[in-house]
Amino acid sequence: MSKTALKVVVCAVIAVSLGWIAVKGHVFAREPQTGTVEVKIDNYSFTPEDITVKAGTTVSWVNRDDVPHTVKANDGSFKSKALDTDDKFTMMFDKPGVYEYFCSVHPRMTAKVVVK
Repeated sequence: MSKTALKVVVCAVIAVSLGWIAVKGHVFAREPQTGTVEVKIDNYSFTPEDITVKAGTTVSWVNRDDVPHTVKANDGSFKSKALDTDDKFTMMFDKPGVYEYFCSVHPRMTAKVVVK
């Protein structure tokens, strides 16, 4: 087995053992996450774009971009102020559901939190 193939296999084994799966820039966990989950805002996107968490989990969005962004629920259930570089917005999700959100400054930036 070549060194490159071995590296790919080792990385895949590590990723699977940690319970993470990456597909086209999205990271999915096998089990819903708990505690506090961070979503990075950078390069005009939310990363990870879609997350699945257990009820009672806190999600923190941190703006790592050099322009202001917001975090606003499509249904109006939550909304941040304009977040400058390194500003943070935190929200606890205690009810199951799908919470789609976007940046009201840059509406093409969309993502969602799935609460189980």
